[in-house]
Amino acid sequence: MNLEQTITEIGKKSKSASTRLMSLPTIVKNSVLEKIAELLIEKKEFIQKENLKDLTSGKEKGLSDAMLDRLALTDTVIDSMVTGLREVIALPDPVGVMTDSVKRPNGLDIARMRVPLGVIAMIYESRPNVTVDAAALCLKAGNCTILRGGSEAINSNLALASILQEALKSEGADPNAIQVVPVADRDAVTFMLGLEDYIDLVIPRGGEGLIRFVSKTSRIPVLKHYKGVCHVYIDKDADLTKVNAIIENSKAQRPGVCNALEGVLVHKDVADACLPALAEHMHSFGVEMKGCNKSTSLSKFISSATDDDWGEEFLRLCMCVKVVDSIEEAQNYIQTHGSLHTEGIITQNYTTARKFVAEVDASAVVVNASTRFNDGSQLGLGTEIGISTSKLHAYGPMGLEELTTRKFVVYGEGQVRN
Repeated sequence: MNLEQTITEIGKKSKSASTRLMSLPTIVKNSVLEKIAELLIEKKEFIQKENLKDLTSGKEKGLSDAMLDRLALTDTVIDSMVTGLREVIALPDPVGVMTDSVKRPNGLDIARMRVPLGVIAMIYESRPNVTVDAAALCLKAGNCTILRGGSEAINSNLALASILQEALKSEGADPNAIQVVPVADRDAVTFMLGLEDYIDLVIPRGGEGLIRFVSKTSRIPVLKHYKGVCHVYIDKDADLTKVNAIIENSKAQRPGVCNALEGVLVHKDVADACLPALAEHMHSFGVEMKGCNKSTSLSKFISSATDDDWGEEFLRLCMCVKVVDSIEEAQNYIQTHGSLHTEGIITQNYTTARKFVAEVDASAVVVNASTRFNDGSQLGLGTEIGISTSKLHAYGPMGLEELTTRKFVVYGEGQVRN
């Protein structure tokens, strides 16, 4: 069987399995998830032996220390996977939930039922723990999953796939509900992105290059998240005692994640009172600040920004700062340089806050708090499969509910349309 036939067969098996998975009882789905957790503990030695093959190969190929760290399935990572599975088990099952019930004048009872999307293809890089995390969320939401990890994690992902399918079989569920693409060939992704008859949604997770390739190539709907260029606007009515802590947490806690801060906009009326202290505070955390002429004149810890720095996703201890004349200028800057991910405002003025919330386009708008809160677990979703900066059909962190859609259910007693 050639590569194209292999990928097509995976798609066919997933589509067939999705029909049965849609109506799988919650108790069975939870039993499968618990079995996966047990097998991860029971077969930890086997998983880590296969993971070592990837780590050894990665070192030989010159992967960076950061990449190798993301690739490693340490005891801590495996324990975290087990914890994540049990968190998903505890979440309410969205499938079958009926909402928006109404009785029409003609006597029809109409409601909307939450249903699975069908077959979801995940394309991701590096982190083999995504194999289990994504499979668990999709399964609980009634979706079949086709998982295609990076070539650098092929042995780890195949080991995890064997555990996922063993758990499905042991609980009487179709093992084709979760499949891992068994080859590292890049053409496998291209073939998969053409299977619109079998796959309902593609979710890429990784660098901007991967996501742009998937979006350009796919004949299947794609949920995109190119990058996270997040900003905080410090308004003229800001409580300046809140500024340092919010900016520090937004930038310095984990500078390499998508909800980390990349730019600060400061109203001119508070720049003199705010920026020198903020720049010194951020310097103490090793943060490099690049700014406009006004901001550089206010602090020796702010260097001049280049044209390329505005709108840059640094993903390190570096950020831009710009003094603006008005909230409108701040919003225009965000519209030009933002990435629809997370935008924040610090203000005590309710009207200004409402204006910012209503007019700024982002998957999350935060008032007087860190941008780091745009995360599934922090927003009460329990966990997430990723953060969508698309608007169809999900915008922001995608939890269980975002992995479903709704259909109309109509009950009648013989009515016909005139």
